[in-house]
Amino acid sequence: MAADAGDDDKALERIIAVRTREYRQAAGASVGGMAQRVGISKAMLSKIENAQTACSLTTLSRLARGLGVPVTALFRGLDDEREAVFVPAGHGARIVRRGTRIGHEYALLGALRGSDKRMEALEVTLTESSEVFPLFQHGGTELIYMLDGVMVYGHGKSSYTLGAGDALQFDGEAPHGPEKLITLPIRFLTVTAFGDTPHH
Repeated sequence: MAADAGDDDKALERIIAVRTREYRQAAGASVGGMAQRVGISKAMLSKIENAQTACSLTTLSRLARGLGVPVTALFRGLDDEREAVFVPAGHGARIVRRGTRIGHEYALLGALRGSDKRMEALEVTLTESSEVFPLFQHGGTELIYMLDGVMVYGHGKSSYTLGAGDALQFDGEAPHGPEKLITLPIRFLTVTAFGDTPHH
């Protein structure tokens, strides 16, 4: 247990050292100049930047103020455990959307949700030509990346002809959706990033 605690302490000191140096250099300040601004000795700042000392809360507060960043910025990267979603090829969950009944196939590739973010990725396959297409509207920003086929995609009052390799990014609040399927089958990735309060 003691060894683990020591490792954690060292990890904290290393993160503070890296962030302090990054922010000082970004501010264009020398070690001496920043030490003077913060109100600590040049030797102390040097020790902090080389992870050779543990800072008191008072020193951390003064350091953050001198660097012009919130105290939490000095710990950025310490808690590097983050959510990830892995979907093997061909294993995206099939989901039903408004276009399913007219030959649109949706495979959910992943969705991340947190207190301040939400992201959803789909692989869409269009296999049947139709004269009527559903229009979509939702919060957030959407990115479409074409994999196969050619289609005309509408967004608001504009139309875009998209082929393999083309990308289109847009505000999801405006009505959008396929207008004309030119070369079937059509496959594209769509990634939507929502804000705090996503809605469909």
